Amino acid sequence: MISKILIANRGEIAMRILRACKLLGIRSVAIHSEADTDALHVRFADEAVCVGPPDPSKSYLNIPSIIAAAEITGADAIHPGYGFLSENAKFAEICIKCRLKFIGPSPEAMRAWGDKVSSRGMATKFGLPLLPGSGVLRDAAHAVEEARRIGFPAILKASGGGGGRGMRIVRSESEVPNAYETATREAESGFKNPDIYIERFIEEPRHIEFQVMADHHGQVWTLGERECSLQRRHQKVIEEAPSPSMNDALRAEMGERIRHAIRESGYTSLGTLEFLMDENGALYFMEMNTRLQVEHPVTEMVTGVDLVESQIKIAMGEKLNLPDTRPWNFRGHAIECRINAEDPRTFAPWPGHITEYHPPGGGGVRVDSGVYGGWKVPSCYDSLLAKVITHGATRQEAIARMRTALEELIIGGIRTNIPLHQALLVNSEMVSGRMSTRTIERVVASGF
Repeated sequence: MISKILIANRGEIAMRILRACKLLGIRSVAIHSEADTDALHVRFADEAVCVGPPDPSKSYLNIPSIIAAAEITGADAIHPGYGFLSENAKFAEICIKCRLKFIGPSPEAMRAWGDKVSSRGMATKFGLPLLPGSGVLRDAAHAVEEARRIGFPAILKASGGGGGRGMRIVRSESEVPNAYETATREAESGFKNPDIYIERFIEEPRHIEFQVMADHHGQVWTLGERECSLQRRHQKVIEEAPSPSMNDALRAEMGERIRHAIRESGYTSLGTLEFLMDENGALYFMEMNTRLQVEHPVTEMVTGVDLVESQIKIAMGEKLNLPDTRPWNFRGHAIECRINAEDPRTFAPWPGHITEYHPPGGGGVRVDSGVYGGWKVPSCYDSLLAKVITHGATRQEAIARMRTALEELIIGGIRTNIPLHQALLVNSEMVSGRMSTRTIERVVASGF
């Protein structure tokens, strides 16, 4: 059993985990930096510990301070949320050595599936479709050699990271050496891992991801897919479930292939397998996120499964009592808009005091947030303020609810990307369900 969980995160995801703890009757410990002393997760946790100054490397990424906070408060488990240390296998190992339950997959599974090059090997082993690609590149000359074999356009990617860093598209052989050097530097700076690989690049792909969950009793579920094509700079902006690009036959086929891969690899806890879909509707495995996703609420809304509660129960060794539905019988449609503190056109971060905050409400509307009126948005962290999620019997109803919800949402004193969301929700590509990862480029270029 777990009696007290330390939440090694901040913002809306810390609040989300707190709610799951309260539902399960588990006490909670919030950690925070000096910049987050007045944060909501600090206010609502049973206990709170300051783990360092605003710089994330000295607070939310400071493993010794976090472990010390757990030991001081008597926590027996740590939930990493997403970002920060959530996919750090070394952190998971340290937790285990300190007799702290790490709420997530094993360190071995994180390394096997979390590293992009290693995960391509796992995909090959278990029969998941892949774009032509390479292993870790030795140097720029090796990158040129592999690019010739794969063909152009191609994309260089950081093996140990994401979010657009360490990624460079190359359309000719002459571009490869410089792109390799730039991507390597970004990967080393952003992830302390300079490893780069290369794969075929699809010009206008869709981004589809599948939610998986597995307990320690051999049970594996695929809880359907999410459409995540609306992105800017490789960062998701709007997600929805189910995907308008999927049909029941493809969903069932991919669900079985993914279940097989997860079961045979011995993976447990939550995870998300991400795929690119080409113009012909073919799916290609891209990577796996061995953690809770930002966009998990849309899956919760259409399946009725509390993913965070389930994740904690799996960590406690419980056998989950969920129906073995293949594919999952979705309940309507859900859409999520990520509301960020940023200029809606330039995407420049916009920290500052929130003078007023009024979240939307009504049937089929959910808001996951860690902000309040009078709170100061720090400049040193991710700009995500809130996630607005709407649910409807149909996709059209979910979109209509979201339009109304965004009209009601008031965040005063700073700039946010609400206008971008409003433009996307009337965009013909989005409304028709024919969007790609380049849709937002066109919306921004149109001067919405």
